[in-house]
Amino acid sequence: MQLSVIILNYNVAYFLELCIRSVQKALIDMDAEIIVVDNNSSDNSSLMMQQHFPDLHYIANSENYGFPKGNNMGVAVAQGEYLCILNPDTVVAEDTFTSLYNFAQQQTDSGIIGCRLIDGAGAFLPESKRGVPTPWVAFTKVSGLGQCFSRSSWFNRYYAQHLNENQTGPTDILVGAFMWLKRDLYLEVGGFDEDCFMYSDDIDLSYLVLKTGKVNFYFAQTTVIHYKGESTLKDETFRNRFRDAMQFFYKKHFKKSLFFDGMMTLGTLYFSFVKQRETGGKSMDPQVYFLVSENRELQASVQAKINKEIHLFSSLAALKKELKRQNDIYTEIVFDGDFVSNKELICFMKEESSRFITFKIKPSQSDFLIGSNNRNDRGQIIPL
Repeated sequence: MQLSVIILNYNVAYFLELCIRSVQKALIDMDAEIIVVDNNSSDNSSLMMQQHFPDLHYIANSENYGFPKGNNMGVAVAQGEYLCILNPDTVVAEDTFTSLYNFAQQQTDSGIIGCRLIDGAGAFLPESKRGVPTPWVAFTKVSGLGQCFSRSSWFNRYYAQHLNENQTGPTDILVGAFMWLKRDLYLEVGGFDEDCFMYSDDIDLSYLVLKTGKVNFYFAQTTVIHYKGESTLKDETFRNRFRDAMQFFYKKHFKKSLFFDGMMTLGTLYFSFVKQRETGGKSMDPQVYFLVSENRELQASVQAKINKEIHLFSSLAALKKELKRQNDIYTEIVFDGDFVSNKELICFMKEESSRFITFKIKPSQSDFLIGSNNRNDRGQIIPL
């Protein structure tokens, strides 16, 4: 078997359904399996899996074991030569896995491979590629020096700015929302460290792979939507777990020093505060609605639900021309997943990302709209 896709779910049934449907389309030409592990969700995730995906390998845990252990449980039953650790709040393109497989086959010393990630508004997520967060790198991030001197190799390491978002190349740290690697390598380094509940596990795994002499890669030739934070509320528990996770990584891999302790304390407090309080995403009410589809029944259904007129476009090219005629008009675009491919809508979102445009997807074979206007807030689901 070529590939095992491991999806760890926690209370995001609608996003999980969207994710699985995109993964199934992307695996048509591969010998692969999908393994879903659920960490004791209290929503309708289990019922959704029974109704829509009864043939998938599904592991339902009786408690929330955290990100590392949940993924390790999935890997333990995986049969693929390669693994893809995938968040449930993601959408992959139809050629994502074949592109990664072909790239991986050409490498002789690859460790973990990540790809370009965009948020639900189409904006690039800089954490798609990162450097090892040493005390100095953490300091450049906290102080803002990394942003001020982004062209300097002394200051631009946190987001691995030696590569731009369109460049494929070596990078140290990949994000746990999408990690591709050989199953044997995952097992060799021990997988995710279960002593860490969540948040620094991807940094730790990336670093462990680097220590084997392998090269981690950022692969820019495919793009995946990552809605971010759908499984986690930005509350006090989140802040404490994030701080503890960063401390876990530093204590495990770096020697103790006064400078290090100071940077660790300042960095963890700063990052947890920012993640808890970040705002600035799109929160406007759309003035115009567009639906990319040929389904007039869907058009009528969406109009009835949002109580607004929605204009139908049967091609993305025609919609692009219409957007060029608009002048900063708040616009919501709905993609019919039974009409537009995931690759097409992902490319469109990436190219048309704007503070005046938001996006929703009607997943293939589903009866709801889903999306997120702000990478820091939970997404929106609209049943039809």
